[in-house]
Amino acid sequence: MRIVSGSDGEARTVQLSEVLGALSHALDLTEGQPAGHCVRATWIGFHIGRAMGLPDLQLWELYHTVMLKDLGCSSNAARICELYLSDDLSFKRDFKTVSDSLPKVLGFVFSHTGLKAGLAERFRAVLNILQNGGAIVDDLIQTRCQRGAQIARQLRFPASVCEAIHALDEHWNGSGRPDRLSGPAIPLYARVALLAQVVDVFHTAAGPAAAIAEVRARSGTWFDPQVVACFEAVAAEPGFWATLASDAVEEAVFALAPGSPIVVDEDYLDDIARAFAQIIDAKSPFTSGHSERVAVYADMIAAELSYPSERRRWLKRAALLHDVGKLGVSNAILDKNGKLDDAEWRDMRNHASLSETILSRVVVFHEMACIGGGHHERLDGKGYPRGLSGDAIAPETRIVSVADVFDALTADRPYRAAMSLEKTLGIMRADLGTAFDPVCFAALERALAAIEGDLARAA
Repeated sequence: MRIVSGSDGEARTVQLSEVLGALSHALDLTEGQPAGHCVRATWIGFHIGRAMGLPDLQLWELYHTVMLKDLGCSSNAARICELYLSDDLSFKRDFKTVSDSLPKVLGFVFSHTGLKAGLAERFRAVLNILQNGGAIVDDLIQTRCQRGAQIARQLRFPASVCEAIHALDEHWNGSGRPDRLSGPAIPLYARVALLAQVVDVFHTAAGPAAAIAEVRARSGTWFDPQVVACFEAVAAEPGFWATLASDAVEEAVFALAPGSPIVVDEDYLDDIARAFAQIIDAKSPFTSGHSERVAVYADMIAAELSYPSERRRWLKRAALLHDVGKLGVSNAILDKNGKLDDAEWRDMRNHASLSETILSRVVVFHEMACIGGGHHERLDGKGYPRGLSGDAIAPETRIVSVADVFDALTADRPYRAAMSLEKTLGIMRADLGTAFDPVCFAALERALAAIEGDLARAA
């Protein structure tokens, strides 16, 4: 940990576990899990590790393996929607309850494929999955595992954590993925994380007895019997289940965190924002790079407005994370090639509120939560989610709003091709003073003109 200065000048002690634990709620969203799933799984996994007698450094590695097990979860969402003609959030949520039983697998396929599609389209999708299911699942899990390990490396975690995140879906009997590892060849942290994940899913749905029964049923197939034995021991400890089910579980998990070898300084906060921006943008092929570009455009505007360097750095983080709530929106909506219906539009609009909720959980990102929540507000009060107007919209939020819309219009979308620079600026210019702040827009125009001039001189 390290003392980091906030914009208000106060010094704060930043705990790695608290920052990543709060942001893990964003990973819960894209997995369709109830809020706090990764935190609860960490409570379970850490107790198992302690029962196994792991030393402090290994407990720290296990703790963050479980907390961040879903780092790659957004990377296969669009593909799931495409192949299964399904809502990726409910698909992922329910898939976590499916065992290797053929009847259950078939039942899952029929109950989650193309339910809103036409009969012929649904039939083709189901047939494709039944004929090529193995290769399809291999590809989906490989994508998720590789991406999760890559992001863990960006967050400076050691190879042991990255390899365990990559191996999350391996099974003790060799039937898992992505590499068909078996027995002790599976990293220990991955063995614990998978069991902890299943325990939380079944406990949340049906209570302790159901979780214990499911673990016992998969012992020796999915789960390492030694890990199962340690779980059963901690499951019998007084208070284990009560804390897991309580509102105090997050505080309890943060209190368990071992001392961290990773220093949380300003550079690391930048790394966290950049890593989670990549998770956000991986959700849809149409948003690839969006958050990074919005951060660049917002910084260009801030520079033109003579913001000091520290505030520009803060604003870039806010811009990188402004759309974190989109992890809670189904790709069936994000990637829809056509007009959204009323229910879909409500879900889409809710992403701003979700962004604010998630960022509010992170002490060092708390101030920027208003940008996540307000970047779709308009000066005339016709925006969402609160219908704020005029001075109620902070200057930094106005900057990100201009940067966000500029990038959205100049990028491809499911329903249209990217617009030219001239057309984009013309559309935005027509809404100055109603949707967009004229000062921020003028700053963007000056910055773009300066770039164009530099390019012309270099030609």
